[in-house]
Formats: sequence, C-alpha cells, structure tokens
Amino acid sequence: MAERHFSLVLHDIAPETWDDYRTFVAAVDALGARHGRRIPITWLVVPDFHGRGECRASARLRQVLDSRLALDDELVLHGYYHRDDAPAPRTPREFYMRRLYTWEGEFYALDRAAAGDLLDRGMAQFEACGWPHGGFVAPAWLMSQGTREALAERAFHYTSDPKRLYRLPDFTAIDAPSIVWSARSAWRRGMSRVVSTLQYRRAESAPLIRLALHPVDMRHRVSRDYWLNLVEQLLASDRRPITKRDWLDTVAPTTDTVSGGRSTA
Repeated sequence: MAERHFSLVLHDIAPETWDDYRTFVAAVDALGARHGRRIPITWLVVPDFHGRGECRASARLRQVLDSRLALDDELVLHGYYHRDDAPAPRTPREFYMRRLYTWEGEFYALDRAAAGDLLDRGMAQFEACGWPHGGFVAPAWLMSQGTREALAERAFHYTSDPKRLYRLPDFTAIDAPSIVWSARSAWRRGMSRVVSTLQYRRAESAPLIRLALHPVDMRHRVSRDYWLNLVEQLLASDRRPITKRDWLDTVAPTTDTVSGGRSTA
C-alpha cells in the first residue's frame, strides 16, 4: 500500500489570532517530539484580517512565521481581508451563501479584476515579509469564476476546496478531503463531533487527509482536545504528517484523480 499522509492546516492566521493558536502549536510540537517525528504545519495567512492590522506590521507574528518557515512549515495566502465587501447579494442563492452560510466569503462574488487586485496585494505583502506564496485558499473555500481566472494568471501553484486540491494554472483536481469543525456555539460543537467522525470515516482511504482548524476551535476544550487527539491518532497510524506544498511536490499523482480533471465549481 502506498504511504498515506495528513496535513495540519491552521486557518485565519493573523496578529489577533496567534494567541488562540499559540499553546496549541506548542502542544503539537511536543506531541511530535514524543513520537519522534516533527509535525510540519500549513499556515493560512490573512494579510489584513477584517481590516484590523496588516501582518507585516506585527513584529511578533512575523517572528513566529519566520521561525516556522525555517523549520520547513508552509505559508499560504488566505484571502486578503477575510470579509465579504462585495455589493449586496442579488439572488436568494447569493444571500444564502454570503449571509447565512458565511459572512466571510471574500472571493465568492468578485470579478476577475477585483479578485486580481486582492491577490496582487496579498502577494505584495508576503513578498515584503520575505515569505513565499505558492498556495492560495479562499476564505470559506468560496471562489467566483473571476477569482479562478485571476488565479490562473498569477504565480500560484495550487488552490483548494473542502474536498480537493487543484494544481494551477489548469485547476487539475486531486482528491484530498478535509475534516473541519464549526465551534461557534455549543450545538455546533456537538454536531461537529458527529460530523467529523463521519468525515474521517469517508476519508480513511484517501492518500491525504487535511485537518482544517480555525481559531475558534482553540477557544473550546472539546474542539481543541479533538484536534490534538486526532493528530496523535494519525501519528500512531500509518499516516505521516506533511505540508500541502510538500505533498503536491513529492507525493501527489501528476495526473488528475477526478473525472474530467478540471473544476468548474
């Protein structure tokens, strides 16, 4: 059987969310040391989270991320503001996706020019910090057709949705399912415990499983403990930890594993 992997992915990295993750990252590092295996992390960085301050202006966060890059972790551009500033929804579907499903689908309704402008600004901030920007993940994994067109024109290597990674510029699709929680309320945390179990069972045969964590997960013991226990469970199994970048570069198939090979979603 081919070697299987998992990626630990921290969403919404910003100056104001680092304190949520700080003790969790230390616990992950300690867990890896106990197992004799370092756990690399993929960090999804928001350049100016909700307009509250740019990452490049935070000496503390830059020091953290610089040190993680030196350990061969991965930094990924994750939107720009991580909020939906597009004009108001015009259809029932748009209202559902942009107001009920999430308020943070920044790239869901953008045309090619608007998406390209935010991508360029995000790349420029990464470059000002000396950070590579090979991957892009849209907030809530929501991308308009204009966003896909803008991505294909720029120097990104991959993007993703909850079920797949996509090599750019052709959007070649590779199965890589995610496990994700919604931890904002007690009933959501209860449902997430059930849903995540089902997600894991469906993903067991996948060559790569992505663990998609969010800052709010760190604020509740039940969700934080779930993630630590799952990482330990995966370490004890036949899965090896790897960043998404390294998996795509060294392990992933070079041909698509999804019928049709290209995303139109």
